[in-house]
Amino acid sequence: MFVVLHVTIAIGGLVWLGPLWLRPTVAKFRIAYGLIAGTLLSGTYLVWSTHSPILSGCLAGLTYLTIGVAGIALARRKFSYSES
Repeated sequence: MFVVLHVTIAIGGLVWLGPLWLRPTVAKFRIAYGLIAGTLLSGTYLVWSTHSPILSGCLAGLTYLTIGVAGIALARRKFSYSES
């Protein structure tokens, strides 16, 4: 059951990058940060609780984090241009 929650949060975080990039606001950035943090925390818990191999979890987590941070950086850049 926890795996479903983890995957839902992760997919939601990636989907949320679209609206964040289209119309960046402070509230949307906070949600994006929360979704990324929730994904990383739930993934860490899953690796720890199931004693699964850390390498596969880390590779998937680093890939997710790279995509998430890149999406937020693009939205942050657009947000800074819209304020000036």
